[in-house]
Amino acid sequence: MVRSVRPDGADAQQSLGELVAQAMKDVSSLVHYEISLAKSELRMDARRIGIAAALAVVGLFGACLIIVLLCFGYAYGLVAAGIWQWAAFLIVAGTVLVFIGLAGLIAYGRVRKVTGMKMTRQTVMDDLSMLRRDGTSPNGSGPAIVNPRASVETGAKAEIPPARP
Repeated sequence: MVRSVRPDGADAQQSLGELVAQAMKDVSSLVHYEISLAKSELRMDARRIGIAAALAVVGLFGACLIIVLLCFGYAYGLVAAGIWQWAAFLIVAGTVLVFIGLAGLIAYGRVRKVTGMKMTRQTVMDDLSMLRRDGTSPNGSGPAIVNPRASVETGAKAEIPPARP
């Protein structure tokens, strides 16, 4: 960070207002530099993500081509085993549909496990209610705060200790 000081060396005789103005200028410069750094890091990260996404698309396209070729090989293998050609391709299509269904079921199971940040929402609501307390309890400590881990496991509550004078 660049310091903004007087060139004549009279720093010891600066007034309080000048020192505050200098500090504010330095803080402003620091914030400006931090924002510039964050922007450049964001640009670099976006570039990296873009390159990774492009490579993933190329890889997925290649994987799709390989799967199509494997399906043709599977169908012609069934034909070589004595199954009619149209039946072999229907069997391949049915096999692909079964794999798609299994992938859909797995994805559905994973999505159902998403909690929607229930515990975070609960603790935020508890924090907000604690901040809004009016001190009407007898010892002035306010309401009890529920400990999410304790309440799930044992049903216990954690109390806020009274403020010390």
